[in-house]
Amino acid sequence: MEEKKYQAVIEAILFTMGESVEIEKIADALELDKKETKRIIDGMMDRYEDASCGVRIIELDGAYQMCTKSEMYEYLIKVAKQPKRHVLTDVLLETLSIIAYKQPITKVEIEKIRGVSCDHAVNKLVEYNLVCELGRLDAPGRPLLFGTTEEFLRSFGVQSVDELPVLNPVQVEEFKQEAEAEMHMKMDI
Repeated sequence: MEEKKYQAVIEAILFTMGESVEIEKIADALELDKKETKRIIDGMMDRYEDASCGVRIIELDGAYQMCTKSEMYEYLIKVAKQPKRHVLTDVLLETLSIIAYKQPITKVEIEKIRGVSCDHAVNKLVEYNLVCELGRLDAPGRPLLFGTTEEFLRSFGVQSVDELPVLNPVQVEEFKQEAEAEMHMKMDI
């Protein structure tokens, strides 16, 4: 098969699936190795960057997805009703960041960090498809484990959770001191 045919097959797979597809699955469909498949996809990604294309291919943690370029959104909105935007409150953002940095994590562990119940926040994040159940912890009661989804990666513009910003150790120490001081104030009351 010639390269243009491989590109057409990849394009059809990504368009039809509508969500990310692992490179292994694409390579198997093409009967090529992963290295050659990645080379072809990288070439397609470069080609789609041209201003005359309204779509692009993105990589998400070893998988690929075809999506609309963000500069096309205003035109899509004119045709379709404006999509419902999920509002991430401070509580949801705090809970989401705990899950993102500590995953896989149980609700009890989130509650220990936050100091309050997290049922509503975790349920909302699951509803928004930013968080999902990853399985169960091998411990008494077998509590659910939660982690982030591909939608989380897309929404925050990262390819994997390894790209999330890291707090510097000085900031972490300052946060610990503030939390301890707050705890002592509550005990004194």
